[in-house]
Amino acid sequence: MTNAIRRVPHCSHWGTYTILVDGGSIVGVEPYGDDPSPSPIIASVPDWAEPERRILRPMARESWIAAKRAGRVPDGLGRGRERFVPLDWDEALTLAAGEIDRVRQDHGNDAIFAGSYGWTSCGRFHHAPSLLKRMLNLVGGYTGHVDTYSVAAGPVILRHVLGSEDACAGRANTLDSVAEHTETLVVFGALTPRTAQNEAGGIGAHRLEGYLARLVERGMRIVLVSPSRDDLPDWVPAEWWPIRPNTDTALMLGLAGEIVLAGGEDAEFLARATSGSEDYLDYLKGADGVPKNAEWAAAITGLDAGAIRALAAALPRKRSMLTVSWSLQRAHHGEQPFWAALGLAAVIGQIGLPGGGVGYGYGSLGGVGAPFAVSRSPAISQGRKPNASFIPVARITDLLEKPGEPFDYEGQTYRYPETRLVFWAGGNPFHHHQDLNRLALAWQRPETVIVQDPMWTATALRADLVLPATTSIERNDLAGNRRSDIVAAMKQAIPPLGEARNDYDIFAALAGRLGVGAAFTEGRDEIGWIRHLYEEARADAATRFGHEMPDFDTFWEAGTTSVPVQADHSYLAAFRADPEAHRLPTESGRIVLGSQRLAALGYEDCPAHPAWLPPAEWLGDGSQGLHLISGQPEGRLHSQLESAAASRAGKRSGRERMRIHPEDAQLLDIRDGDAVRLWNTRGACLATAEVTARIARGVVFLPTGSWLTSPEDGPELSGNPNVLTLDIGTSRFGQGCSAHTCVVQVEAYRGNAPDPAETYLEDLRRRTA
Repeated sequence: MTNAIRRVPHCSHWGTYTILVDGGSIVGVEPYGDDPSPSPIIASVPDWAEPERRILRPMARESWIAAKRAGRVPDGLGRGRERFVPLDWDEALTLAAGEIDRVRQDHGNDAIFAGSYGWTSCGRFHHAPSLLKRMLNLVGGYTGHVDTYSVAAGPVILRHVLGSEDACAGRANTLDSVAEHTETLVVFGALTPRTAQNEAGGIGAHRLEGYLARLVERGMRIVLVSPSRDDLPDWVPAEWWPIRPNTDTALMLGLAGEIVLAGGEDAEFLARATSGSEDYLDYLKGADGVPKNAEWAAAITGLDAGAIRALAAALPRKRSMLTVSWSLQRAHHGEQPFWAALGLAAVIGQIGLPGGGVGYGYGSLGGVGAPFAVSRSPAISQGRKPNASFIPVARITDLLEKPGEPFDYEGQTYRYPETRLVFWAGGNPFHHHQDLNRLALAWQRPETVIVQDPMWTATALRADLVLPATTSIERNDLAGNRRSDIVAAMKQAIPPLGEARNDYDIFAALAGRLGVGAAFTEGRDEIGWIRHLYEEARADAATRFGHEMPDFDTFWEAGTTSVPVQADHSYLAAFRADPEAHRLPTESGRIVLGSQRLAALGYEDCPAHPAWLPPAEWLGDGSQGLHLISGQPEGRLHSQLESAAASRAGKRSGRERMRIHPEDAQLLDIRDGDAVRLWNTRGACLATAEVTARIARGVVFLPTGSWLTSPEDGPELSGNPNVLTLDIGTSRFGQGCSAHTCVVQVEAYRGNAPDPAETYLEDLRRRTA
């Protein structure tokens, strides 16, 4: 190591940090000085510079490029199996632009699916999905997606019953207010630094641990409703209610029903601040012949009826806050827990008070619940989308399988277009989509799949044309978002690996070949755009909030700057004070507990008031098996940095750890450390058993994000849960993903269990050598 260490400021989804560079090599990473709880994932950032899994030059699938060079329309039958051949950049860009032109001219822009999800892109300028859509919008548009895999059904129902998704997008009560005012905290799902270490677009300070410490200091009563005790840190003293998965709605309804039965509901708040509460209250009282009381809820949830009744009595007597993690709505009928939590909070009557009411997504990302930015965040514009075609985000397989067929979304009916071209930039659907075996079959249907990415992900290996992009450490950018209190410089630390190019340069070159280069670039290069986006945000902060940010050159030298934020925030405080003067943009102007629109639609899977609807798969229907919960791991974000040290530390024998209760393990003759096979009708995978009493009976937990490794003659090797998960919409109204509705069989695996990483790399070398 020399004495000429360069200190390069940077930021990504798991925090702000400084990269230490010696010559052209990264020799260390230091956390941001103002971050009280930096994520250990930042130590994995140097792994991006390892060439082993990197795409180092443009490449094309063998039979696809042969068809293109012969002037034939290719097919996708060899996709995912064939070898790749190298191309130069000129031919690769000409082929990509040619496919865009061919498809839009012969079949229309709706036939181009630009579904790119974007978690690879931590910068606000080199944001691959935004740049892709900016380019395609200049040539007629594309079919895109709405909502996200993380949170879809929840925002859809909240937009209808609260008028916006603010309550689950980081603008419910801030946790500083909860930490000071709440007396009873009921955590539905999770409130954990494990997931709060991440934030889309970067984060400056990880604050959740500090808020939790203040809750503990104040001696607040905390009830954790989750199948996993690890959904709160060990050091937070909480009552653990190990609920049966997918039954939180029944508990919420049972709590509300007990309050109403005792005459404890806030009738005044319900009368002036809600609409449709009569139908909701009648349902709680048993208008369908079944009173929603503690005994009813206990039979569904597996919890104790006496404890439910006691909690119901306590909630209206003290300042009570309900937190609902995003994970609850990633299940069949996922709209209902979000709506039922709102109904329970309305019955308690503390919505709009400091430390009272309900909020969604705390801990699901690092910025949710933290003081949030109120001024403009820097971001590249996608421009105006000329065509209307879209799908709900988790309906990719349906899009590919069912061209021309109808689908419902938010009360309207649409049709899936016929997809001829998929262009995916900055993401890995073969990590986050459900029922990956079904997706793999549907993925063969388009004529061309273009993938632009730094890594040879499972998606890139299933492409026809592969364009190598840089990671954020090989280019300049800036970080910031509406849930962060800073804007951070992301300076280039090392040169690009191989022939990789940054996303902007790739799309600018494609735009030039499509005749829209000037409109795409607006005459700016990389640093010109970064300066422009920063100065837009700076001007907005000064004009609307009187907050002075430094000029760009000063900011770029310093590495970070603060933005105006809202702290100590009580969601709907003004509405509570005067509902008529501060009407909500809902059908009634008030909180909707009984919906006229949903009543008119008549959807059986999303009725007109919060309701208990048994999911397609669960432990209460007599199913033989275990309920699979799949969540974020500790050592990586999604499938990013999966091979780095922090991620590997969470594995055993190279496979993901499947957590299982000791009594379930004993019944199945599974010992700690055994290789296990999980399977159902959708697929099978291997994992390594971790026997622990910190998971509920009847439940197993398997982290998401392992790189899909599927030999043709056996189970998936790495422990990827999405070969098992159910690929149906949450309902006709919300159409979110239902990954947490999944029952599996489990057994000790006595066969050959090869190392997943070595198997993956052997296939990669064979196909790309």
